[in-house]
Amino acid sequence: MSDAPTRILVIEDDTTAQLVLKKMLEEQGYEVATANDGIEGLEQAKQFHPALIICDWMMPRLDGLAVCQRVKADPALSTIFFILLTARGAVEDRVEGLDAGADEFLTKPVELVELRARVKAGLRLNRVYQALQDQKQMLEVELMEAAEYVRSLLPTPMTGTVNIDARFVPSRQLGGDCFDYYWLDPDYLAIYLLDVSGHGLGAALPSISVLNLLRSQSMDGVNFYQPNHVLRALNETFQMDDQNDKYFTIWYGVYNQAKRQLIYSSAGHPPALLIANSPAQETTVQRLKTVSLPIGMMPDTKFVNQRCDIGENSTLYVFSDGVYEIMQPNGDIWGLDCFVDMLAVHRANITTYGLNYVLDYVKTLSPNESLDDDLSLLMVNFD
Repeated sequence: MSDAPTRILVIEDDTTAQLVLKKMLEEQGYEVATANDGIEGLEQAKQFHPALIICDWMMPRLDGLAVCQRVKADPALSTIFFILLTARGAVEDRVEGLDAGADEFLTKPVELVELRARVKAGLRLNRVYQALQDQKQMLEVELMEAAEYVRSLLPTPMTGTVNIDARFVPSRQLGGDCFDYYWLDPDYLAIYLLDVSGHGLGAALPSISVLNLLRSQSMDGVNFYQPNHVLRALNETFQMDDQNDKYFTIWYGVYNQAKRQLIYSSAGHPPALLIANSPAQETTVQRLKTVSLPIGMMPDTKFVNQRCDIGENSTLYVFSDGVYEIMQPNGDIWGLDCFVDMLAVHRANITTYGLNYVLDYVKTLSPNESLDDDLSLLMVNFD
């Protein structure tokens, strides 16, 4: 069974030229559709789905340049090989056509030998474009499936004496952020968030490895109640080398609910924020951070612990830098200080509406629909 003939669309307002081109192409075995002007041509392109378009430059209603621009701007049509048909031969005309997205030119009057050669060359490129597009779509499906797998690994909200809610918004379908929280025993709660350098699959894989390693507590000889011990073990396990160019930042804390005390350590990560009310009912913000290099950069990096007491009705925020490193329309970065101020000033609204209020606020700052960096945010409420 032979393949269906390749489809070609001819857009030409000159009836005679249109018929000549159609006859030439059909004699070469192509299925040919025609249109009398640019508007009709765009409609035909959407319905006919040609592999190649031959389009006259000078036409009424919509000229060939405008048709080309619209075809190339439409994701469903962008792989079509586009040949501009013109009597213009000046270099600046060809530059203008290439800038509009044209792939090739044919000069009037059209010679059969040249037509055959340029069409064959264009169709070869179209097949390459189409194969790449098919591979891209397959990859996108696989990435979506991988993204769903990553999301399935993240913890669900926690309720009880400690309430935890979380949000993960990757800048692409896969991100390098990861977090977890779980009770080490009835009195000790582990909380951490990490941010792998880069984006996409290359960043997601190390983050999943860390999550599985910590969740299974499978690092021999590690005291998971001591954050600095955990970070030291991770640094020994995930050193950068010729095969691994990824490092990551992490904040790791363990909460002792009996003593209402938090012990924590960090490796190049933004500070966690502990927000509470002072005896005078003023909002106070503590930045919880220890100074150290990210995991994987240097094998002999030292990690230290810090402690703080947790008052009643305190809230702990742990996050990646994507939550505040946001490019605003004026070109300025919003920044950590602004994020801290927002959490303090809008504490009542956040208490009422939760993390959705924070995310909505952050998204209003960015002129883009998608964020420039992965965003992860934990909100831990202590009764």
